[in-house]
Amino acid sequence: MSDSRAPYPGLALFSHGFRPFFLSASLFGLAVVPVWLLAWRGDLTLSGPFSPLDWHVHEMLFGYAAAVIAGFLFTAVPNWTGRMPTRGWPLVALTALWILGRLSVSGVFDVGPVTVMALDCAFLLVIVAMIAREIVAGRNWRNLKVVVPVLVFLAANVTFHLEAMVHGAANYGLRLGIGVVIFLITLIGGRIIPSFTRNWLAKQDADRMPVPFSRFDGICIAAGALGLIAWTMAPTSGAAGALLGLGGVLHLARMARWRAAATWRSPLLAMLHVAYAFVPLGLVATAGAAAGWLAPAAGVHLWGIGAIGGMTVAVMMRATRGHTGRSLEAGPALASAFLLIALAALIRAALPTLNLGGIDGITLAAVLWTAGFVMIAGRMGLWLALPSPDRKRPNPAH
Repeated sequence: MSDSRAPYPGLALFSHGFRPFFLSASLFGLAVVPVWLLAWRGDLTLSGPFSPLDWHVHEMLFGYAAAVIAGFLFTAVPNWTGRMPTRGWPLVALTALWILGRLSVSGVFDVGPVTVMALDCAFLLVIVAMIAREIVAGRNWRNLKVVVPVLVFLAANVTFHLEAMVHGAANYGLRLGIGVVIFLITLIGGRIIPSFTRNWLAKQDADRMPVPFSRFDGICIAAGALGLIAWTMAPTSGAAGALLGLGGVLHLARMARWRAAATWRSPLLAMLHVAYAFVPLGLVATAGAAAGWLAPAAGVHLWGIGAIGGMTVAVMMRATRGHTGRSLEAGPALASAFLLIALAALIRAALPTLNLGGIDGITLAAVLWTAGFVMIAGRMGLWLALPSPDRKRPNPAH
């Protein structure tokens, strides 16, 4: 593991890629939804190139999720290649570039939309270049394919900006961005979840294990990807509805082979299963929207809050605890935080018109999400910013 290599003499925050980006994502996740809620209600004006709704979606995808993806890649790639992790000033510069993108999109700088696009998209472009360089230098050719979805994610961001400039609203870029992240969850999550579950069940001397990755998993991933592509191109078409529905059913069947119910005694592991469950739920709900049975926002928020929010949070919790020398146990605070985010997804998707003491479902979901991230940032912030405990670190892959 990269954690066992030569100690880094500088600030702990910039000693490994997951630290600055997971901390940035946690703090941003805490702040971004309240800011959007104020803008949506007309109490705050954002002077950037996007409408409040587009700003909200863009920043959850290309701000929050991009930071988590960067943290994951800069932690995983050294393990794949055997090379030293990116540290020090390169991480400082990358973090500053990510912050620059957030400020430019929010209208802090008095620059035109083309400059905003350049400042914002530079982060993902540099990530792609650095990750590709490390994989090639380490001759780890089989993992070079991870660059492809990140490049597509970058293309989605460029499309988002161009659509906003030309049409005043982003549609294709929005759907492509969501689709890429959901695809990454089915690809990477579908590998790590049964693997982590198998390792944990082996320690419990369980009789049955999750079914290993097989051709069926590949069929599920392909079917889900086809549904997401069709939805990106024509979200209300019959083809999109049929492919999304098929993908949802297949991914539910895929999950049924992972022994999720057996993990209830390990909340940190169970979170991964719960977060993944929002992928097929979103596929089915979006298929229902294509048929006119449900509002399009239902599936989008099952994916956006439940699958993307839930999975990124679960991965950040597990990786942070494992790579900072802590036991792989969620504890009450982190378990409660995840529960609040999952509940936010369900309320926003199913009960947006709920009126609870004068609080509508959208506001309640925003409050639950924000409360969850207050707990995450409060619990994990110092772990990410300060040196790890001086003891043997557990392997986060177990």
